[in-house]
Amino acid sequence: MTSRDISLEAVDPEIAKLIAEENRREHETMRLIASENYASHAVMAATGSCLTNKYSEGYAGKRYYEGQQTIDQVEELAITRVKALFTATAAKPCDLHVNVQPYSGSPANLAVYLAFLQPGDTVMGLSLAAGGHLTHGHTVSITGRYFKSVPYGVRREDARIDLDEVRKLAKEHRPKLLWAGTTAYPRTLDFEAFRSIADEVGAILAADIAHISGLVAAGVHPSPVGLADVITSTTHKTFRGPRGGMILCKAEHASAIDKAVFPGLQGGPHNNTTAAIAVAAKEAQGPTFKGYAEAVVANAKTLAAALGEKGLPVTTGGTDNHLMLVDLTGKGIGGKPIARALDKAGIVLNYNAVPFDTRKPFDPSGLRLGTPAVTSRGMGKEEMMRLASWIAEVVESPTDETKLARIATEVRDVCAKFPAPGIRV
Repeated sequence: MTSRDISLEAVDPEIAKLIAEENRREHETMRLIASENYASHAVMAATGSCLTNKYSEGYAGKRYYEGQQTIDQVEELAITRVKALFTATAAKPCDLHVNVQPYSGSPANLAVYLAFLQPGDTVMGLSLAAGGHLTHGHTVSITGRYFKSVPYGVRREDARIDLDEVRKLAKEHRPKLLWAGTTAYPRTLDFEAFRSIADEVGAILAADIAHISGLVAAGVHPSPVGLADVITSTTHKTFRGPRGGMILCKAEHASAIDKAVFPGLQGGPHNNTTAAIAVAAKEAQGPTFKGYAEAVVANAKTLAAALGEKGLPVTTGGTDNHLMLVDLTGKGIGGKPIARALDKAGIVLNYNAVPFDTRKPFDPSGLRLGTPAVTSRGMGKEEMMRLASWIAEVVESPTDETKLARIATEVRDVCAKFPAPGIRV
């Protein structure tokens, strides 16, 4: 018997131990990272399947290798399910094309640039400081180095996207590509308004729904389908699938998008991930997914309100989706030490800049937190209220190790009542 035929524990006990440790951590902590979730055991089974052995450059029916009979069916099934899921909640009917081959969300966004732009063309997206994503034209990203980036922002008085500014900048700079998408923005996006602005200046409208794709699919957030020319997303986060990416676009752009993904940016797709996307899409078509998505938003609203009552205001005064930004400016402390103290207390989130932050990017004034993972565990209003109390305690005394240890124990006790999907302890 070779090492390929025996268990991970026997082959590599160090990695097996680390995986077991992460498994324990994901079970015993409150995971509030807005971009994290729990994939089901079925999704993880597909991810860890024999499909990882197969190389499949090209698309179904047009591969560069033989032996693709099963792989083609897997990819076609993923496409069919994703298409059905998002056309069901579309803003407007359209002939939708789906590509499930991008390795993740950032490569999916790069494919949009390659499909529609030439180096030096102008692109507009929400600035990173206002809650946008690196790949929407930020200067530290390739998208800000190879293209002319004109960022738009949010209003100082309410931290909401200023669509008047977006329109003014678009008319002035005439972007070829306009992004409607965020990574740290707690309100719904007005895709119809973005469509109107794009039409006024002749821009391609791209909607990045990586964070909200599960909410969009469930009809809990307005959909860009039928409005945006192209839509990109990751397949985890609120979608509860594997770490992958997908692109939806109007049929007229299908060829440009497919060529940009392959051979433009990558070789063969990760077939195990494609299968897991198909599983996640089937789960999202099930009877309980809409209730889950509604609970994500309800939990976020409850948590945001409770934090505000504890003297921890959230930007924009609340949330419409799965996340919120806590503004610690009034506490005179940065988000980094609080995030690290909360981690010791079993509450996992990330420090984050808030709009018009006066602190440095790596020592910002805020915390970003979201409810997808805790909602997947079945937690509700009572747990959100306790979370707000725990967070407030830590903010008030982040160096009190005794208090942090006590909260970590209380967190573990609560987590024990809500088994994490896909995790076996």
